[in-house]
Amino acid sequence: MIDPWYVAAFLLVILVCLALVRLFLGPTPADRAVAVDTVNTLSVAVLILLGVAYQQIIFIDVAIVYAVLSFVSTLYIAKYLGGEL
Repeated sequence: MIDPWYVAAFLLVILVCLALVRLFLGPTPADRAVAVDTVNTLSVAVLILLGVAYQQIIFIDVAIVYAVLSFVSTLYIAKYLGGEL
């Protein structure tokens, strides 16, 4: 039987692929920035689900570090798009 955590992670990977389509086809830089942030958020969610599925705490640690770095990069992109850099 397939573990429901793997199914949820697979669905999130499909959503990441859809967000990547928006990233490449986005008409404005703001749409692309939102797509990058969405990909980062979904990647953190996938890491957490895999951590639960494999019962390994290292996935959660990596997800926390990745989320912090993603937040900082999102702030940097927002400042760049706002014209402050």
